[in-house]
Amino acid sequence: MIFKAVGDSRPYPEHGYLTPRDWAAVPPRQVRLDELITTKSTLDLGALLAEDSTFFGDLFPHVVQWRGQLYLEDGLHRAVRTALHQRALMHARVLVLDD
Repeated sequence: MIFKAVGDSRPYPEHGYLTPRDWAAVPPRQVRLDELITTKSTLDLGALLAEDSTFFGDLFPHVVQWRGQLYLEDGLHRAVRTALHQRALMHARVLVLDD
């Protein structure tokens, strides 16, 4: 199994809209794929296969940590690419939400 679980929603509280600059202020750290719970159950194959999929976006996936769980909010295609390269770890920006 690639991920801890596959979800189809964001179970954590709304954290407000973070701008790209806000996310850029969150330092990336390594996360294990098998500790992530996805917030999307479908993947856009075009995003997965695009060579320039991060050209206009953040290089790091966005993860929200809430109640001890890690939720992959943005960057599912990057996480799947990491798994396809048989790597168990990837760098992501992790936003920690308090209860």
